[in-house]
Amino acid sequence: MTDLQPAARVDEPAVEPSRVALPVQPLPAPTRRDWEAVLVRRARIGDSAVVLVAVVVAQVVRFGNVSVAAETSLIDLNYTLISIAFFVSWVTTLAVCGAYSPRVFGGGPDEYRVIVSATLRLFGLIAIFALILRAEFARGYLAIAVPVGLLGLLLSRWIGRKVIARQRERGESQTAVLVVGRERAVLEVARLFALSVASGHTVVGVCIPGHKGARGESIYVDSRPIPIYGDEHSVIKALELSGADTVAVTATEELGHEGIRQLVWDLEPYDVDLVVSPGVVDVAGPRLLMRPVAGLPLIHVEKPTYQGSKRIGKTVFDIVFAVFALVMVSPILAVTAIAIKLTSKGPVFYKSERMGLDGEPFSMLKFRSMVRDADQQICDLLQDNEGADHLFKIRNDPRVTKVGRVIRRFSIDELPQFWNVLVRDMSVVGPRPPLRREVEGYEDKVHRKLLVNPGVTGLWQVSGRSDLSWEESVRLDLSYVENWSMVGDILIIVKTFKAVVAGAGAY
Repeated sequence: MTDLQPAARVDEPAVEPSRVALPVQPLPAPTRRDWEAVLVRRARIGDSAVVLVAVVVAQVVRFGNVSVAAETSLIDLNYTLISIAFFVSWVTTLAVCGAYSPRVFGGGPDEYRVIVSATLRLFGLIAIFALILRAEFARGYLAIAVPVGLLGLLLSRWIGRKVIARQRERGESQTAVLVVGRERAVLEVARLFALSVASGHTVVGVCIPGHKGARGESIYVDSRPIPIYGDEHSVIKALELSGADTVAVTATEELGHEGIRQLVWDLEPYDVDLVVSPGVVDVAGPRLLMRPVAGLPLIHVEKPTYQGSKRIGKTVFDIVFAVFALVMVSPILAVTAIAIKLTSKGPVFYKSERMGLDGEPFSMLKFRSMVRDADQQICDLLQDNEGADHLFKIRNDPRVTKVGRVIRRFSIDELPQFWNVLVRDMSVVGPRPPLRREVEGYEDKVHRKLLVNPGVTGLWQVSGRSDLSWEESVRLDLSYVENWSMVGDILIIVKTFKAVVAGAGAY
């Protein structure tokens, strides 16, 4: 029988098995648990480093050394051991108070609130303990350690938030959400998640109760298709197909008490979170309290607080901040006033009637950035209006002077409004101060903006200013009115500096 196989060449080396090229398997995409673990580890390392620096600085400044010496007197305690105890206590308190829960990362005020609350609670207890033991060293030590550590922790978390935000802008560190609800509700949830990129939530699929369509149908949010995986009974199958790690339920009325309980049981074998939307929009967590009544978990929505101690605290803050601001920017005020007077005819300041608390009119002060008869020219420019609904805005307004364009670009024209804060017509932070004609055209719900003083800055200022639509401007103002707090005000002020420097939406 003839062998038809070709003979092997003796000069060809044999292929070594160890060098055979194998197909490269793509690495699996990191799951939510993976990137959450990375965030927690980074936060722990960062916080520990900050706390360590704070206690070392406090000891060196207060006592001048970090040595370990044997001491016998209670008053002459070993300060290095005390610093070690402070370090361990501080880091432990942060962990106990939830500072390393993945749910607070990138959450804005909630993350900072946990850090501040944990730190003040710990050092309040230490101060009481030191007072009882009459340990005089503690006052100076804490006076250094607390502000250094707290500011360091907040700065570290702020940097961490920026890193997370950039990752999420690139599509990383995302929570994949499967939404169960009516089509209108799931579209709204998907739209809000798409607007808030920093939240890191992406809707990857929906289940619509009563859906009878064929598999493969989609709904669209900003031209992005979102698959429909069936009805409320298709959740488990939808998880497998979509790869979601969170189930968000908005269809509480369709599922009912029994349906939601059954869904909870069905999801137990899976490594997914279940969240339920109460349907209450723009109400922050501190106003939502879960109270079990007759075996039912009822969400109690507290009324917003506009009076009492919170209002007194806001008033004191406004006055102190306004005085400080006017003193600090007084050179800028003087230079601006001279520039306006020398370059255009008319007064330095422009008084505009605005509607304040409870709809009461007041004269809001601004540096004049337009020609003297600007108000008489509005009728001729209405056809060029770029603002939405009640807002009148023109990007290249011909009435604005050369100096006016500069001071508008950096919001210098708004600085005299701190005088309005001092006389209590305005607050440092609040809703956008409206014109009378705007208020006359308000729908009923928009009148809630008038429950608090308008602000020199606000959510509208740090979210795009003139680039905002009317609906978005109203939503932000109402959200502020419903949820204002001192921590939120401070965060808005910090963001305002960034918005002013960037000049986004200013014209």
